[in-house]
Amino acid sequence: MSFERALNHLKKYHLEDRVMKFEISSATVSEAARAINCNEENIVKTLSFIINNQPIIIAVSGNSKIDNSKYKEQFHTKAKMIPFAEVEKLIGHAVGGVCPFGINDDVIVYLDVSLKNLNIMYPACGSSNSAVKLTLKEIEQASNYKSWVDVCKD
Repeated sequence: MSFERALNHLKKYHLEDRVMKFEISSATVSEAARAINCNEENIVKTLSFIINNQPIIIAVSGNSKIDNSKYKEQFHTKAKMIPFAEVEKLIGHAVGGVCPFGINDDVIVYLDVSLKNLNIMYPACGSSNSAVKLTLKEIEQASNYKSWVDVCKD
């Protein structure tokens, strides 16, 4: 169901032909890079946080890690990831398939500046065995993001 939600969302932007499904898992950055045959930095990790009971996701490059001080400066609170068991309910996709497409209406999407170095990137597509090949402009359009943030370690 999550895969179909993400796919239907991408159809609105005429990006459905970029979606890939795999026979193997692409749930982690390393698994996705192997499935696609690309560098880990080209995988988009979509991280789920909660701020004042508001679910947010931040899309970052695959080799990036959250910098807690930058996060606190940006959002004025400590980084609190959504517990594994609650991600699907709050975001609309389960861990391993979280992406900014076909998510719950109340989820706010941010894109981290770590993505700006990438010509081509591969976020998940709602399942742990899928991805979609996008350019920076395409992820900006299809993600309906609120803003760019700088919350990862340099």
